[in-house]
Amino acid sequence: MQEGNIEAFDDLDGELYEHFRFEAGKGQAPLRVDKFLMNLVENATRNKIQQAAANGNIFVNDVPVKSNHKVKSMDVVRVLMKQPPFENIIIPEDIPLDIVYEDDAVLVINKPAGLVVHPGHGNYTGTLVNALAYHFDNLPLNSSERPGLVHRIDKDTTGLLVVAKTEWAMTELQKQFAAKTTEREYMAIVWGNVEEDEGVIESYIGRHVKDRMQMAAFDDETMGKWAVTHYKVIERLGYVTLVSCRLETGRTHQIRVHMKSIGHTLFNDERYGGNLILKGTTFTKYKQFVDNCFSVLPRQALHARTLGFEHPITKEFMRFETEIPEDMQECIAKWRTYAQASNLGNKGEI
Repeated sequence: MQEGNIEAFDDLDGELYEHFRFEAGKGQAPLRVDKFLMNLVENATRNKIQQAAANGNIFVNDVPVKSNHKVKSMDVVRVLMKQPPFENIIIPEDIPLDIVYEDDAVLVINKPAGLVVHPGHGNYTGTLVNALAYHFDNLPLNSSERPGLVHRIDKDTTGLLVVAKTEWAMTELQKQFAAKTTEREYMAIVWGNVEEDEGVIESYIGRHVKDRMQMAAFDDETMGKWAVTHYKVIERLGYVTLVSCRLETGRTHQIRVHMKSIGHTLFNDERYGGNLILKGTTFTKYKQFVDNCFSVLPRQALHARTLGFEHPITKEFMRFETEIPEDMQECIAKWRTYAQASNLGNKGEI
C-alpha cells in the first residue's frame, strides 16, 4: 500500500468500503493495533495508521478502536474507508502479453518476472490485470472482482497462468482448482543438497506468528490451511539443488514455505532469507561466485513450468509447458560449472 492510502475521515456517514482485513493467528501475543497493521500493510506509515484509528476507520471485531488497542489471538482487524479500494479501479494499460494459447474460452499466459498479477497494496497499476483489461473486453470477474483470474503466481515467479474469457470457463476452471485436478509443476533452485530423490511435504500454511509478511508451515490445523507439495530432485549442484515441485494444493507462497520448512530455502528468495549464503564455504572467491549468481538471477529461483487442466468446453485435458527462463538457466549453468569443477554435482534429467 502506498503512503497516504490510509486516510482519516471525520464524516463516516454512508457506506464504508473494506480496504484491509486480517485475522490474528492463534499464537498472536497482545500487540498494539498500529504496530500490528504496520507489519502487514506494505509501505504504510505509523502516522497514517494512527490518524485513521483516531478518526474511527480501524475496527477490531467490528468495534472501532484507537491505535493503542491491543490485538489478541484470533481477533479480526479491518480498515474501512469511504472510498472504494484503489485496486478495484482497473485502468487498462498497453502492457505486452506472452500468450502461449488462446481460444474463445481460455487464455494461457507465460508471465515474466516482476509482473504483479493483480492490483493490490502498492501496486495499483502495471499489473497483469491492467494488461488484460486493455487487450480483452468483458472478461468475467472472479469472487474478488478481478477480471479473468482463476489463480495467481507471485510477482517474481515466472511461468504459466490460465485466464478465463467467459463466465462458464471461470466457473469450470475454479471447480478444477478446488477439486485439485489441475496439474501444476514448478522448477526451483533451492539451497543445500536435497538428500532424498523425491518426497512429499504436508503441513498447514498460515501467517508467520512473528513476521506477518511471511507465511509459515504448522502442524496445527487452527494455524492455517492444509497444503501438499510433491518434490523431485532434478540435479544436484553442490551447495544448491534443482528440484521439480508439483502442487496438490495452491496456498500462498506454498513452495517457498514448504521447501524452507525442510531446510532448503529457495535460492535468492529475499523474503525467506534465501538471499543470504546458506550453504558452502567461507572463501572470498565463493562469496564472489554466489554474489555473481544473485546478480544473474535477482529474484527467487521459481518458475511455473507446466500447467494442465480440462478445457471447460471441449473437456479435453490440455497440458502446456514453457522453458525455464534465461536468468534461471544462466544461474543453473554457473552452479553446474562450479559443482563439476569442485566434484560436487550429480546431474539428473530436466
